[in-house]
Amino acid sequence: MLHLILLQLLLFTLTRTATSHYNYNFSSSSPSASSPHSEWRPARATYYAASDPRDVVGGACGYGDLVKAGYGKATVGLSESMFERGQICGACFELRCVEDLRWCIPGTSIIATVTNFCAPNYGFNADGGGHCNPPNKHFVLPIEAFEKIAIWKAGNMPVQYRRIKCRKEGGIRFSIDGSGIFISVLISNVAGAGDIVAVKIKGHLTGWLTMGRNWGQNWHINADLKNQPLSFEVTSSDGLTVTSYNVAPRNWDFGQTFEGKQFD
Repeated sequence: MLHLILLQLLLFTLTRTATSHYNYNFSSSSPSASSPHSEWRPARATYYAASDPRDVVGGACGYGDLVKAGYGKATVGLSESMFERGQICGACFELRCVEDLRWCIPGTSIIATVTNFCAPNYGFNADGGGHCNPPNKHFVLPIEAFEKIAIWKAGNMPVQYRRIKCRKEGGIRFSIDGSGIFISVLISNVAGAGDIVAVKIKGHLTGWLTMGRNWGQNWHINADLKNQPLSFEVTSSDGLTVTSYNVAPRNWDFGQTFEGKQFD
C-alpha cells in the first residue's frame, strides 16, 4: 500500500513538472498588441553603425528622416519572418539580452519602433551568415540602442523580445504627398498598437474613402480632394479606430504634415 501511495505521488509530481515546463515555452506565433505586454520570446539581434548621416534616412517603412520623424535611434529592422510585408511598421518591441553573461548588461532592456526591414541573404544558410533568412526571428538595431543592453563585441546576440504598446508624444502625423488626384499619406507617430491596418480619408464634399497601402505605412488614393479640408479615420492592428476631423485645412498642399488625434 505504501509503495502504491509513493508511486502516485511521483506520477503527480512529474505531471506538474511537465505542465509547468510546457507553459513556459515560447509560442511560435506572431505576438499581438491586443494586450499591454505579450510574453517574452527568443530571437537574436545584431547592430549597424551609421558611417554616414544619410544612413538614418529612409527604411522600408517609409518614415524618411528618423530623427525628424521623432524616432531617433530607438528603432529596429525586422527579419522577413517578422516583417509581415510592412504591415508591422510602427509597432513597438521591448528587447533584453539573455544567456551570454560575458556581453549582456544585466537588468537592462530597450524599447524600439519598427522602421525597417532586414532582407534575407540566401547566399548563406539561416544558421550561418543569413541572420535574417526565414525562419529566423532577428532584430537589427542601431549600435546606440544595442549598446544599452549588450557590449558591442557580442555580435549576433541571443535576446528575448515582447510586443508592447507604443508611447508617443503628440498626435498621429499625416504627411501628404503626391500630385494631381494621386494622394499619398505617410502615417507616423502612432501610439497604442503602433501599426495601422486600415485608413479612410474624407473631404467636406465626399463621404469616407478607403485608402490602399502603398508600402510600409504609406497609404494612397486617387481622388480629387484639393481645396477641401481633410479628415482621417485610422484603424490599428488591435481593432481600435481613431477619427481626426478637418486635420488638414482647405488650403492644404503636397509636402505638408498635419497632426491629428492619438490613440489612448
